[in-house]
Amino acid sequence: MQPFTARVIDIIQSIPEGKVMTYGQVAALAGSPRGARQVVRILHSMSEKYSLPWHRVVNKQGGISMSDDLHRSLQQSLLESEGVELDLSKRIDLTRYQA
Repeated sequence: MQPFTARVIDIIQSIPEGKVMTYGQVAALAGSPRGARQVVRILHSMSEKYSLPWHRVVNKQGGISMSDDLHRSLQQSLLESEGVELDLSKRIDLTRYQA
């Protein structure tokens, strides 16, 4: 496993319940400020294997980036079950919920 990948996994596993991080924030903390797309790929391919709380990672506007309705609804439900509120435009207030 590449060091960046290992750091991304550690960072995502450390996001506390009820908080979120952006893809870019995770990438920057892992040492690659322009690596947001790599974070997406890591989440896609390793979330199940490493039991990552994938639902706690959102886009830089505080939105859910899942393209299909099923996963978008699942992510929203998981976040809401942890107390994270989405506004009427389905955005998360990052000033309130960002880790």
